Amino acid sequence: MTKPVIGFAGMTHLGINSVAAAAERGFPTVGFDPDPARAVALARRDLPVLEPGLLELVAGNADRLTFTADSADLARCNIVYIACDVPTDDAGSSDLTPVRALIEVVTPALRDDAVLVILCQVPPGFTRGLAAELGWAADRVIYQVETLIFGRAVERALRPERFIVGAADPARPLPPDYAAFLAAFDCPVLPMRYESAELAKISINMCLVAMVSTANTLAELCERIGADWSEIVPALKLDRRIGQYAYLQPGLGIAGGNLERDLATVCRLADEHGSDTRMVRSWIANSRHRRDWVLRTIHERVVARVADPVFAVLGLAYKQDTHSTKNSPSLALLSGLAPYRVRAYDPAVVADPAFHPRLEGAADPIDACRGADALVIMTPWDVFRQIDLTKVAKALHGREVIDPYAVLDPTACRAAGLIHVTLGRDNHNDC
Repeated sequence: MTKPVIGFAGMTHLGINSVAAAAERGFPTVGFDPDPARAVALARRDLPVLEPGLLELVAGNADRLTFTADSADLARCNIVYIACDVPTDDAGSSDLTPVRALIEVVTPALRDDAVLVILCQVPPGFTRGLAAELGWAADRVIYQVETLIFGRAVERALRPERFIVGAADPARPLPPDYAAFLAAFDCPVLPMRYESAELAKISINMCLVAMVSTANTLAELCERIGADWSEIVPALKLDRRIGQYAYLQPGLGIAGGNLERDLATVCRLADEHGSDTRMVRSWIANSRHRRDWVLRTIHERVVARVADPVFAVLGLAYKQDTHSTKNSPSLALLSGLAPYRVRAYDPAVVADPAFHPRLEGAADPIDACRGADALVIMTPWDVFRQIDLTKVAKALHGREVIDPYAVLDPTACRAAGLIHVTLGRDNHNDC
């Protein structure tokens, strides 16, 4: 049986990972982007995004992958995904202009029986409105929830937990080619109406925010009363109502872009329809409070004791294994450290002077520490876990290591003569 040809339009983070995963599953694929320079770069395996395993996935499926800037190449596709990234502003509102522009370019090129799938995240009501605008047969327009996680995008694209599919009529069978494509991933398929699928993605992120906010709130309480959050987490993981996979790691609020967007969307929809969102707004406030934990700690432990301090910052990306700095806690910290000198290192992000008026880039983690009064680890890159703490202690001028994600081993830090400060633990005895 001939496999359907799968097209993906929009070769940004979501589209590149998705098209590579489809090719890995054995399907002939077309990766379309209206930018000719990007299509040429992708064809020579010059990827615009950092993602572990992605380059190898693209290279290993070169015979099934076609990258193009010519929309006419999509005419041979049975299924075409709109898979561009959706930018958000500082208030968490989505800019759907790139999505609509891509749809306008793609739809005239499609054959009459092709299925159009919206993969990028859109607000409830978007897909039904699009289907009405296009005037196509009801089963030719689908919404599918994307599962992109920065730093784990290849894993998620290759081995999704489930497919959430929005359709005009979820009781009807999915188009055969589309159903065959989803079946190749061997996971549950959950059909539902358009609006339910669009809201499902937001619902998942809301549950994640609830766990993040719970962990952050109680970790902060631990810091004040002498408890240790890391001792409590195993008890929660063994509770079936919460579970071993629950996200219970305390952090610096909600970073990235998707979670903030979904909170903003819920608040907007609730305001329009007269629903209550005080709980959601409290999560937003909690996130902003927790984001500034490092800055408060720095003022308490360093700025109050050292004149004109110098800080070493490891990590500029908002999380490990990605180059993205969208809503990065590290950049938020830099804005609060404007009066002071900062030496920074990140394995994927260049220390841009635009981030901070007195920012210096370092060649490596030890170079960042030279002469600094405190070390701050803002992104939990695995490479930072391998740092020689003896060299860190020798390079630093001070002794403070502020490590919110507990990247370093506290016992090893103490052995090296360093003071280790982390989230969810009473750090006052370490002064």
